[in-house]
Formats: sequence, structure tokens, C-alpha cells
Amino acid sequence: MVQQVTQGIKISVVTTYEGSFYKNYKIQYAFGYTVTIENQSKDTVQLNARHWEILDALNNIEIVSGEGVVGKKPVLKPGESHTYTSGCLLASPFGAMQGHYNMVNFTTTKNFRVVIPTFKLSAPFAIN
Repeated sequence: MVQQVTQGIKISVVTTYEGSFYKNYKIQYAFGYTVTIENQSKDTVQLNARHWEILDALNNIEIVSGEGVVGKKPVLKPGESHTYTSGCLLASPFGAMQGHYNMVNFTTTKNFRVVIPTFKLSAPFAIN
């Protein structure tokens, strides 16, 4: 598990290897990740958007940006948390992801960025 706190918002990530399969005559490695977003600040906040940089061992980089997370824009009061699970496909058995969430503080009405720490994706058989 990796964790990081930015402006009172704690991000925790746990990853899983889901398996491999062939798609369009290429092998794909499937990974899952579970993110917990915990509001440790004194203000109510909302997650509005996400930005991911997904890197595999072949130096392929995929950028994914969009609104919310898995179709939601969670509002977190102080002490509350939101957990979701998603996944990605890589062309190699290991890689990494990093990114950020765009959030708004309801007290100050200011937008701010919360860092998602870099986390590794690795198939158990590929670890040396």
C-alpha cells in the first residue's frame, strides 16, 4: 500500500494482479487498484476530476483524464472517506501509475490538486 496526504486529503492505494489474456493478438496484463480518499481536513471537499499517467515496462504512457471517479463526484465531510476500485491493462507484466485529483474546498470555494502517489503494478511471476 502507498499513502500520501495533500492539504489534509489522504490517498491510499492497494493494487492487485487480475491475470492476463490475449486481445487483438497481443497479450494484456490486467491490474486492479483500490483507492481510499480520506478527508482529514476541517473542511468539506468534493472530488471533481482525475488525471492518471499509466506507464508500462515498454515505456508506453497512457494519459487518462476525466470527470469524477467511476462515475461519481464524491463529497467528503471532515472525517469521511470514499473508496473505489478500478483497473487498467498493460502490455507488460509490470508498470506504474501516478496522477492527481482536482478537488474543491466548499468552505473557501477554492480548487486544489491532490497528489495520487506513484504506485507499482506488478504480476507476481515478474518480480525478480
